[in-house]
Amino acid sequence: MKKEHEFEIYGLKYVFPTKPTVVVCLDGSEPEYINFAIKKGLMPNVENMIEKGEYHIAKSAIPSFTNPNNISIATGTPPKIHGISGNYYYDPSKCEAIMMNDVKFLNTKTIFYYYQKLNAKVAIITAKDKLRSLLGADLSFEHDMAVCFSAEMADRATFTSNGISNASKWLDKPVPCVYSSDLSEFVFAAGEKLLNEFKPDIMYLSTTDYIQHKYDIEDNNALEFYQMVDKYIGKFLENNISLIITADHGMKPKHNKFGKPNIIFLQNILDHYLKEKCLKVILPITDPYVVHHGALGSFATIYFHEELDIEKISNFLKNKQGILEVLNRQEASSKFELPEDRIGDLTVISEENMTFGTSPEDHDLSLLKEPLRSHGGITEQNVPFIINKKINITNTKSLRNFHAFHYATLASKI
Repeated sequence: MKKEHEFEIYGLKYVFPTKPTVVVCLDGSEPEYINFAIKKGLMPNVENMIEKGEYHIAKSAIPSFTNPNNISIATGTPPKIHGISGNYYYDPSKCEAIMMNDVKFLNTKTIFYYYQKLNAKVAIITAKDKLRSLLGADLSFEHDMAVCFSAEMADRATFTSNGISNASKWLDKPVPCVYSSDLSEFVFAAGEKLLNEFKPDIMYLSTTDYIQHKYDIEDNNALEFYQMVDKYIGKFLENNISLIITADHGMKPKHNKFGKPNIIFLQNILDHYLKEKCLKVILPITDPYVVHHGALGSFATIYFHEELDIEKISNFLKNKQGILEVLNRQEASSKFELPEDRIGDLTVISEENMTFGTSPEDHDLSLLKEPLRSHGGITEQNVPFIINKKINITNTKSLRNFHAFHYATLASKI
């Protein structure tokens, strides 16, 4: 391998793959979903993949949300480097919560960009459109060298600039409802077709966690979903590829024994404690798709007026039942590798079965048709890391989901 066919990101080497290299991000896939489906005999292809390769548990980036972790996987770096610390951050100078879907918030190049510079063919398919522009940042779609689209917007003619003019017509599948497992199946079906026709050197597939938010590990709907995933994994493995399956975050039940959501309403609590409004509580899980989680997650960041005693407020929150960690800006940035300019004065993480809200009137809980399941904290940080080759990863304690392309490209040499 010539030196010019290698590059380094965040201390890890990436080599040009000798066979198609695929990373699948199974959104919200708590490892137990896969373990239980295998136990039930519903994932024979993944089970065979594990027998011939390796299965480890990796850690996701914090917050354990979709956007920060997909971008971590796509860049090989934590949020402190790439800058995407959640779906929203607060700009005190504008008194405005700002959504970070725009490419201007991305502070580094993606792995896909560097591989394209080496003349690799790149294919990216995401279930939800909120990730498309970030994942496809700086790619050139000329000369059939890249494809990047979302299943959610697969019928849009505007995707001509992203490699395929109408992915729905190309795949001969209607665009699925965004709140369905069909959205993820569309990603897999498109991935199979691209693998056979486009023949990418590097491919990234990212699904949606609709099923995991709604159904627990033993529910038939979840089992059917993972059986579907296994079917496509089997089709992928019919090709001579290097494949890693991982996830952006896990998923935990966040409700009491009666099925009611467990919520700490931080804005209300702090406004009452301070006898005035604290500046702003931001819930970075909030995005355009709140039906299945109600914008309730296990990670929050809080902005205060300068004259307030933040240490005193921190100690007050630490004594609240259901709160696991309270860190100031510098502590959170250091411990969780977060960008200081996109988190608040305090970062708060809940216990496993608890979530954060702002105020009751801000959350329409009538949208939740099943007992709440969500993510965002430390307890949803464990994710699967399955490789179809034996490469003997030794330092598994420091394994992160954003090491996926590093190991997948190394495995392509086997």
